[in-house]
Amino acid sequence: MSDNVIVFGATSAMALGAMRRYAAEKARLVLVGRSPEKLDAVRNDLLAFGAASADVVVADLSDLSAQQGAVDAAWAKAEGGADAVLVAYGSLPDQAACQADTDLAVREFNNNGTSAVALCNRLAQKLEERGSGCLAVISSVAADRGRESNYLYGAAKAALATFVDGLFVRLSKKGIRVIDVKPGLVSSPMTAHLKQGPLFAKSDAVGAAIHRAMKNPSFQGTLYVPRVWALVMFVVRHVPEVLFKRVRF
Repeated sequence: MSDNVIVFGATSAMALGAMRRYAAEKARLVLVGRSPEKLDAVRNDLLAFGAASADVVVADLSDLSAQQGAVDAAWAKAEGGADAVLVAYGSLPDQAACQADTDLAVREFNNNGTSAVALCNRLAQKLEERGSGCLAVISSVAADRGRESNYLYGAAKAALATFVDGLFVRLSKKGIRVIDVKPGLVSSPMTAHLKQGPLFAKSDAVGAAIHRAMKNPSFQGTLYVPRVWALVMFVVRHVPEVLFKRVRF
């Protein structure tokens, strides 16, 4: 039987990599995002890859007042409810601009942290009602420790990652798998302005790893992508404060 899969932030390059693999398995997909034009392009792409269906829900997920309607609409389009849900939206803010503009900092924190936490809470309620399923949420390795170059983004993702950790404990007792996806540096439109180095992974490869984890009935918890980031961030987390504050990265 094909999966019913909902992706929030369906125009994300990482999400597309995962959804193409679901599409090849004839999954029924529901795509949620704020750009009708981009969603249509993704929908056509996934149908070409073999999706049994690909429905679209247009919503700005950073708008808390619009979230419940988007969740309900997506759930209704997923016949019988969702077997798997991927939360993949977010933005990469300019740290210096956020330091200079508190209103911008708050908007970016809301987009990457507060609104994503709210969405995950709504989705947890739906999955609890269903009694099964998988919830995968893309946070970031930036959540593991605040760094001078992107601590606003890292703080928002840390809030999300901690919330997802709690959901894992709560929902695993009810047969629902929760996955906190922590990508490292990923080549995508969101990072196109950055200098691409050897640590950058292809978004399609990251999407493939997400798909494997979501399809694996025994996998839950934290997924570092690529896996080397688990070691990298272990080292970063354990650098003594006296040294850490001197390192600029």
